[in-house]
Amino acid sequence: MTSPLFLGIDTGGTYTDAVLYSESEGVIASAKALTTRHDLAVGVAGAVETVLSEIGGATGRIRLVSLSTTLATNALVEGQGGRAGLVMIGFSPVDLKRDGLAEALGGDPVIYLNGGHDVHGRETPLDLGPLEERISGFASEVSAVAIAGYFAVRNPAHEIAVRALIRERTALPVTCSHDLSSRLGGPRRALTTLLNARLISMVARLIDATSGYLTRRGIHAPLMVVRGDGALISSDEALLRPIETILSGPAASLVGARHLTGLDNAVVSDIGGTTTDVAVLDGGHPRLDSEGATVGRYRTMVEAVAMHTFGLGGDSEVRLDEGGLEAGMTLGPRRLMPLSLAAHLWPQAILPVLERQLRASFPGRQDGRFAVRTGLPDAMAAGLAPQEAALYDKIALEPQPLDVVLASTAQRATLDRLVSRGLVLIAGFTPSDAMHVLGRQNQWNREAARLGAEVFARRKSGSGRAIAETPEMLADLVSVRLTRQSAEAVLTALMADQGIAGIDAARSTFIDRALSATPGFVQFGVRLDRPLVALGASAPVHYPAIATMLNVESFVPVHAGVANAVGAVVGQVRATATVFVTEPDEGRYAVNGCGESHMLKDRDEAFAQARQICVAEARAAALRSGAESPVIELQEHIDMPLIEGLEKLVEARFTASASGRPRIAGK
Repeated sequence: MTSPLFLGIDTGGTYTDAVLYSESEGVIASAKALTTRHDLAVGVAGAVETVLSEIGGATGRIRLVSLSTTLATNALVEGQGGRAGLVMIGFSPVDLKRDGLAEALGGDPVIYLNGGHDVHGRETPLDLGPLEERISGFASEVSAVAIAGYFAVRNPAHEIAVRALIRERTALPVTCSHDLSSRLGGPRRALTTLLNARLISMVARLIDATSGYLTRRGIHAPLMVVRGDGALISSDEALLRPIETILSGPAASLVGARHLTGLDNAVVSDIGGTTTDVAVLDGGHPRLDSEGATVGRYRTMVEAVAMHTFGLGGDSEVRLDEGGLEAGMTLGPRRLMPLSLAAHLWPQAILPVLERQLRASFPGRQDGRFAVRTGLPDAMAAGLAPQEAALYDKIALEPQPLDVVLASTAQRATLDRLVSRGLVLIAGFTPSDAMHVLGRQNQWNREAARLGAEVFARRKSGSGRAIAETPEMLADLVSVRLTRQSAEAVLTALMADQGIAGIDAARSTFIDRALSATPGFVQFGVRLDRPLVALGASAPVHYPAIATMLNVESFVPVHAGVANAVGAVVGQVRATATVFVTEPDEGRYAVNGCGESHMLKDRDEAFAQARQICVAEARAAALRSGAESPVIELQEHIDMPLIEGLEKLVEARFTASASGRPRIAGK
């Protein structure tokens, strides 16, 4: 057989998946390897080498490589990412209070410049003085810079000028808001740009690791990346706009679910190590979020599938509320390294410590927890406060117990900040460990999972009773909790999509009685209008019980564990461009968009130029993104009411979409 093959790779928080796919034969081979955060190429190579062995290593048959990832999604859910500087042009400090911008900014530096434009693209003079005063210190303070200008989507000149100055004086990567969105709403566009800047180094590491491995392996094929709406873009474009890869993995899973099941209408729930992602297939297509993707606490301006991401997965932190008479258990949203995985990698660092802690007369507050460096480059530790740097120096590349690492309770907050920066990972008891205790998973170290369960079960509720009498009882409690939270997540996502407000699935008495199947004179139930497709390596373990709780038919496809990688290679390239025409003064028409700004006297000429600009930019963007022969569609929305018998143009919006299959090697 010499038919061309496509290689799909999905890098998640725990596993890296790979599939070899043929348009005539479907999935030929699939494999998993642990994601290696310190060097992502190791995990990529581990998965890819396994699938290549199925075809005798014939790398010349691979004509396209496509990559999806949850790394950007996980980083936003867990509050991680590099330190970024924000330059606001024409905005004031008051604007930080809108759309969660101040919360997202945290302690990262912000510079305000006078300037910006109005809705028609006319400028307020730009003052670069405050930036010139601080620019020399930027390189040591931050790893990237975000620029947001007032009405920059109508005229980006000031953003471009600021970008030029930063590039001239520093080597920092720079993101401009007009490159990410054509929509109005300055603070949310600034938020999107800030998050993009934070993600640049993380996504660059993944793309560099993947492309480097492919080159060394002799695979000379275009490298594509899945966007959050399921479309493909070239790796070069993804490096410029990594924010577009948020929800990349979940979007690929939707495309993969449609391909693997043939279902046009379904609820798709993808459980990974860090998150559970819930979305809807409607008429064979993923439903898109018209308001912009929401990930964690942030509503962005990134067009993406209408995906609801919950901090719930196999590696979720098991948290106890020990204040009440009965201890309440909650999973997530933070990811821990499972003890079974930590002991699989470093048995001598984990097992003796857990045994020591079990021999102690009383349980300690830090028992069963370990800290380990993630292995990020030293440059990612720039800007640490003295107490953070001191604690970071104590933590090694091999797990160390927290009862040794932390000298005081106050240092716990310092450790949490190192975790949020992505520099340190905590190992502890997770649902994956519970599944090892119960014998439903067996890929890692079961002894560590059982010891961890014993350590965890010693903790006491407010009544003074231990959480569980045996490791198996604790594991059952965790399993039941995961089933319940997963069912609540599905309902929360679907009610939000339907605009149903005022019902909290986690607190509603009615939903509680329905999911618990509580008997009584009045009985409650829930029902979905379409089947539930479960994806993820652990989907067969968890989702039969979840589907039963939701009273819905469920499907777990044969390749459910690698659906993201399948979706990565069967998608299409798609690019859009939007140009606006407004009438600032009678008989004068402003044409703005795609980085251009013009003023014309004839309305029809302005409309024609707008069409020409957006079609040309959509085609060019699709070609840059790797499309072979893009097909163009043009949509027009013209708001031009009659006022006292005369037409008055409020706004005309022209949007061109270009789509096509990606180019493959040899064509």
